[in-house]
Amino acid sequence: MKILLIGCGKMGGAMLRRWASDGSYHFTVADPTATDLPDGVLHVLKATDLQAGTFDVVLIAIKPQMIADILPEYAPALKFGGCFVSIAAGCSVATITRFVGEAAIIRVMPNIAAMVGMGVSGIFANEACTEMQLADVTALIALTGTCIQLVSEDKIDRLTAVSGSGTGYVFELMRSYVEAAKSIGFDHATARTLVFDTIAGAVETARQSEASLEELRNSVTSKNGTTQAGLKQLMRDGELDALFNDTVQAAYVRADALK
Repeated sequence: MKILLIGCGKMGGAMLRRWASDGSYHFTVADPTATDLPDGVLHVLKATDLQAGTFDVVLIAIKPQMIADILPEYAPALKFGGCFVSIAAGCSVATITRFVGEAAIIRVMPNIAAMVGMGVSGIFANEACTEMQLADVTALIALTGTCIQLVSEDKIDRLTAVSGSGTGYVFELMRSYVEAAKSIGFDHATARTLVFDTIAGAVETARQSEASLEELRNSVTSKNGTTQAGLKQLMRDGELDALFNDTVQAAYVRADALK
């Protein structure tokens, strides 16, 4: 499969490194500022460097506000029967259609953990896509981690609020947790190790367990013990649940407004 990647910033670059290591795809990157591309990836600076009808997939990885200026120049590079794939956050299928015409279009919402092969991506295909196109793009995205097929475009915005933006929430929680560990006497390096490995271990325990999260929480919480004392503060007056609900709701509203 021949793929044109328009833009190679943080997200596009992270995903490209995973894809290039697989060796099953032929990539060309169109980005005048791209550097340190993986071996075997071709690099062009402008649309006129490409022949029309060359690529099976044109993958849009530029900022949404750049699409109107850049995408129409590269759209002719897609071969007949190919599809456009967009990882541009908040850019709807309808918006892309305005610039490329009626075509097979797949929207993908990834997150930055794609760079380590543990990303979470939602994928939505418009009605012009064939089952084979959806299967091929799903397989491509799955190389970066979990890939979830969505039945409506609105679900992309909802997924953005949970996993697309979610790494930012978790990084902030980790930062705060590290600072709390330092406040009771640990140096920065030790605090990071304690927090990072505690979170990683808890996630893997939950992943491998058939118990619910509530059951797992209760299994490590002894009556009048240290965990109960900590949880009493963390969960007081339902503030934690309310905070997370408000967080994902605010992100969803913003994702919907960007369309």
